[in-house]
Order: sequence, then C-alpha cells, then structure tokens
Amino acid sequence: MKLTTQISVGFLIAISIDVVTTAVNYALDSRVKTNFEFLNRSETIVRNSGALHKQMVEMQSAFRGYLLTGEDQLLSPYYEGERSLPALISEEQALVQNPRQEVALDSIVWLHQHWMEFSHELIGAKEKEAADPRAYRKLFDAQFEQGVENQYNKRIALLFRNFDDAEFAERNARRQALTTSIVRTDDYSLASSILLVIVGAAIAIFLVRRISTRIGTQVTLAERIARGDFGKVKDDKHDELSSLSVSLNRMSEHLSRNIGELEKRNTELNQFAYVVSHDLKAPVRGISNVVQWIEEDLAGEISPVMRKYLDFIPGRIARVQNLIDGLLEYARAGRDIVADEEVNVEGMVRELAELIGISEASFVTDNLPVLHTERLPLQQIFSNLLSNAIKYAGPRAKIRVTCKEHEKDYEFSVTDNGPGISSEYHEKVFGLFQTLRERSDTESTGIGLAIVKKIVEERGGVIRLISSAGNGASFIFTWPKKKDHEEKYHHAGRG
Repeated sequence: MKLTTQISVGFLIAISIDVVTTAVNYALDSRVKTNFEFLNRSETIVRNSGALHKQMVEMQSAFRGYLLTGEDQLLSPYYEGERSLPALISEEQALVQNPRQEVALDSIVWLHQHWMEFSHELIGAKEKEAADPRAYRKLFDAQFEQGVENQYNKRIALLFRNFDDAEFAERNARRQALTTSIVRTDDYSLASSILLVIVGAAIAIFLVRRISTRIGTQVTLAERIARGDFGKVKDDKHDELSSLSVSLNRMSEHLSRNIGELEKRNTELNQFAYVVSHDLKAPVRGISNVVQWIEEDLAGEISPVMRKYLDFIPGRIARVQNLIDGLLEYARAGRDIVADEEVNVEGMVRELAELIGISEASFVTDNLPVLHTERLPLQQIFSNLLSNAIKYAGPRAKIRVTCKEHEKDYEFSVTDNGPGISSEYHEKVFGLFQTLRERSDTESTGIGLAIVKKIVEERGGVIRLISSAGNGASFIFTWPKKKDHEEKYHHAGRG
C-alpha cells in the first residue's frame, strides 16, 4: 500500500471520530443552551411577575386611600399603574411559553381588568358624591362594603402566588436538567477526546515508524554517499519513496564516475599550473637577463634617461614574478588534503610573528586555543594577515590577535593600528589583484587576502573587515569546530 493511501486512511479514521464527537457535542450543547435560555427567561418572568403584582397592589392601595379620604393626589399611583401596566403585561405575555402559565397570566389580566372597571365606577361616583351622595353610597355599600374589592385582590394575589410557584418548580426541574446535561457533555467530551488522542497517537506512531524506516534507508545511503562510499540500496516497496531510492542510486553511480573524472582533472590541472608557472617565468627571466647584459656591455653608453628606464624594469619584473607565484598559490589554496593535528594557535602565531619580524613589544595575543584541525591552512591565513598588518602599519605597528569561542566555531581577529581602510574598500580588498598600495610596490600583489578568503570560505567560515580611515583595521574570521573530534580549548597564555 502506498504511503499516501496509509496516511489518508489514518486521517479518515481520525476525522470520522471527530465528526461523530462534534455531532454528539452539538446535540448536548443544544440541550444545555435550551435549558440555559429557559432559566434566563424564567428569571425575567418571575421578576416581571413581581413588578406586575407590586404595581397592582399599589393601585389597590391608592384606590382605597382615595375612597377613605377623598384626596385626589392619592390616586397618582393608581393612574401611573394604569399607564405602565399594559407594557409590563405585554412583555410578560411575550416571555411566557408554558400553556398553563399563559392561562394563569390571562386570568390575572382578566381579573385586573374587571377590578379596573369596578374601581373606575367607584372613583367616578366618588367624584360626583357632592352632587349625588346617595348614588355613591349605594354603589359603595353594594360593592366595597360587601367585600367585592377584597375578593378581587385575594384572587389576583392567589393567582400570582400559583404563577410564581409553578415557574419556580419548572426552573428547578430545568436547573437539574441543565446540570445533568453539562455533566454528560463534559463526560462525553473527555471520553471522546481521550479516544481521539489514543487513536490519533496509534495512527501517528504507525505512520511515523513506517515512514521513518523508509526514510532511514534513504538517509543511510545518502550518508554513505557523503562519506565517499558510492554504493546502492535495494528497494522493493514500490511506494512514493521508491523513486527517491532510484534517484539516490543513480546519483551514487554518477558521483562515483564524476569523482574519478574530477580526480583525473585535478591531477592534470596541478601539472598544468606548474608547467604554466615555469613557462611564464622563463620569458621574465629572459627579460631580466637582457637588462643585465645591457647594463654590463653598454655601461658607458647608457644615458641618464635610459638608466632611469633600466632601473624601473627590475621592479616590474619582480612584480610579475610575485603575481605568478601568488596565482599559483591561490590555485592551490584549499585543494590539498591536509590531515588534522593538534594545533597550539598561540605558539603558531608567535612563531609566525617572529619570522615576519614583528617585535615582541608590539605584539599581543589573547585567549588563543589549542584545537584539532588542519595546521597548514590556518597557518597560511595568519601568515597573510600578520604580513598585511606589519606591511601597512609600519615600524610602529601594534598588532593584537584574539579569539572567542562559540558553539559551532572559533572567531579569530587580527587587529592593527595602521592607516585603516575606508568602508568603500571593505569588500574590494578581498578580490584578486586588489591592493591599496601603488602598482609599483613590489611587496603588494593583491592576492594575499583573496587566498585568505578562499581558505576560510572553503571550510565553511566567513571573514569580514572592521575599519575606517585613520583608525586601524580588524580582520575577523571564523574557523568551524571539528565534529569528529573532541575539541580541547584552553588558554595558552596572554601576551
């Protein structure tokens, strides 16, 4: 079975479990939401019921007070309730959804309306009492004294009490149902999550082991190729990674063939470099000999102008010879295979400083390590940088060589107090034939820093320049640590 098919099946199983879980959770959440909405609505219903009953009681009290005293200002709560009750009643009727509660609320409204008719009639008679006291007294005795008003109030109060009790009972039932729904939802969510994690982990482990085994085979082959063992791997799985195995086998075959050709070409190139160097130097030596013969044979006939030209030629010849040697050294830089060895950088740098002619008083080192690496390329770098420093800083040179250890490499710096280099030349100085000295200067070929840059970069390091005109220069380069050896790093002393 192909890897894509296995992965698709695994995802399909996980998605199916997730879909079922989502559907059940949605149903349980809907139930929870319904009960929660009912409780919120019920709370509003009870609150409005209390407000309705309170308003009706205030109207009843205002009505009785007016009948007893005849003072019109006592009817203010009565008329206020008459204006506000319709809105409260409409809001309550919109909230109530239980048919039994709707009937109870309708009964309350009906009784209140009849009470309002009764009260309006008595208030009207009370207002006309001065003109017709017997009519008011007759109505009062027939309605109020016989307890009709009290019966209305008691029935309304009883209906409100029954209404609220029924609402509270329904709320308690819904609250218990809500608690049960929440517990069930939590339990099912936890169970489904655990199931999904277990199934997902099992699928992931199976696929990871399956794929990692296949990839491990490819990685093993790639590592063998990286070590120069251009073998092949057998693969009969016929899945997506099989094409990678075929490609790696083909690459191994091509690399084996190309490495052989490259070694052959390198040998030929080395021979060519030496031949070209010899052939280029031969004409230069011939020119030098001719100049020497002219000076010996025609010494008395050479004019001052001719002498000036003849004196100028040896410098140019020396520069050409140095260029040829520098190009040959640049071509060889980084190509020779050098065995790793223990290198005391402190000792190596001080030996180079002594050979170059840097005085002890003007040379300082700091924190230079002992490490396991290629000695010759590192020595070549320091030789070029130290020579460069003393060349440009002059007899009053102050040179400092330091090192910082990082996780993956060492960072070396060679600093001098020379004339410095403007920022526009920081990149140019690492190019071939780039020099800040005059072209007539035989000591400067413009190849030394190019060789340093080539050696550093071929070993995975970087080199940069920090300098400004009149403030000296610091050449900083990194030297990668060897992964195959346990590095030894300690201070070899301070200069």
